[in-house]
Amino acid sequence: MEFKSIMHVAYYVEDLDKTLEFYCGKLGLKQKILTRYGVYKDSLKPAFKKLAEERPNDVFLTYVEVAPGQFLEFFPKTQQQLQHTQWNQHVGFSHFALLVDDIHKTRDELVSKGVAIDVEPNIGPSKTWQMWIQDPDGNKFEIMQYTEGSLQVVGNL
Repeated sequence: MEFKSIMHVAYYVEDLDKTLEFYCGKLGLKQKILTRYGVYKDSLKPAFKKLAEERPNDVFLTYVEVAPGQFLEFFPKTQQQLQHTQWNQHVGFSHFALLVDDIHKTRDELVSKGVAIDVEPNIGPSKTWQMWIQDPDGNKFEIMQYTEGSLQVVGNL
């Protein structure tokens, strides 16, 4: 297996507008994707489907491009989130992703080495192949493979 780069690093943030002002306004990075909850209206995950029905126009996430194909992903915090101590529960670091050329081959190589796959390869709402694994400390991360229609490639504001 050959990892190509870090595709994105994701954070929950206190104030999305302030975050975008800093990264885009002050650092000169480019906001490339804006995803609203409505895209999850057909989700198999009940919580996402509920949010899509209740708050379809609320921002779920945004991607800011650091370099071609490399992003910071920001999620607005939810009211119940506290400071980050567990994955995906609080403001702060959420996860990172590694980019590969062949996600299925990578999956097979990982399994052959005893790595458990938390979420099998699938094409997510961003039209990009994704799968999830975690390190020995429980830090979850994605392994991803672009498609021709990947929103990270074509954009979606």
